[in-house]
Amino acid sequence: MRRREFIAGLGGAAAWPVVAQAQQSALPVIGFLNAGSPEAYAPYVTSFRRGLREAGYVEGENVAIESRWALGQYDRLPEMAAELVRRPVTVIVANTPASQFAKAATKAIPIVFATASDPVQAGLVQSLSRPGGNVTGATTLTLELGPKRLELLHELVPMATTVALLINPTNPVLAESELRSVEAAARTLGVQLHVLHASTEHDFDTVFGTMVQLRAGGLVIGPDPFFNTQQERLAGLSLRHAVPAIYQYREFVAAGGIMSYGGGLTDAYRIVGIYTGRILKGEKPADLPVQQAMKVELILNLKTATVQGITVPLTLLGRADEVIE
Repeated sequence: MRRREFIAGLGGAAAWPVVAQAQQSALPVIGFLNAGSPEAYAPYVTSFRRGLREAGYVEGENVAIESRWALGQYDRLPEMAAELVRRPVTVIVANTPASQFAKAATKAIPIVFATASDPVQAGLVQSLSRPGGNVTGATTLTLELGPKRLELLHELVPMATTVALLINPTNPVLAESELRSVEAAARTLGVQLHVLHASTEHDFDTVFGTMVQLRAGGLVIGPDPFFNTQQERLAGLSLRHAVPAIYQYREFVAAGGIMSYGGGLTDAYRIVGIYTGRILKGEKPADLPVQQAMKVELILNLKTATVQGITVPLTLLGRADEVIE
């Protein structure tokens, strides 16, 4: 190869990254704003990408994704939302409470949420059928199931007269709704309910120490993205302190928790992916009704029950969707 051709070849090679970067910047950008962590939400991100693919979008081919993870530190969310708006991204995907901060940051950029809260009560949409504005998304059956989780825990340990409820006070949208519903169920069951707070990892030792002092016979863990990132820790502490606990997701039981009951986020994030793709194609959030992921599962861990000296009633075993032995 002659020297001139060689230099020209080098020039062309050097231009490749520039061309690739230009192509990447020309793609529509999804801002993925999440209050949790990449590790805890990995299965749901996969489901979101599946929904995107169903709508005709694949990351790196015809869409880019820029993520912001608060890692349970909700005070970081306002600036993260503002960053995505300044970017600016084409659409924002957010969970609770990230979706509230995203909505406060922009009225122009479409927002698609995945939430366990009531999106009307939270002020995200005007109604489920007609969201209005720039926000729509998917909900899971979670808050509605708080009383049922307490009932199932009471069925598992019927002799327990004192039960604790764990909520995150820095996420009032979820915490206050969960508290109201579970308090009402506790009065119906004749169970004394103690409300405990945790918003950092350092709070958990205090929470479980308090439960030991209260002689709490069980624990209902309220739904929260921060708690989702701490499912292994919570399961381990409930096992160590011999406090039977119920949460909403299977991952808690797989990590050693005794029981879970709730709607999975997997279906919700797939819907969010589909909606995001439809918005990228030009549809408006105001015209896309909020959808609800309806699947609910009861998961039991018999190994944990044995370690904690609990005999699981046959009535519970017969209703379980999955039993881990």
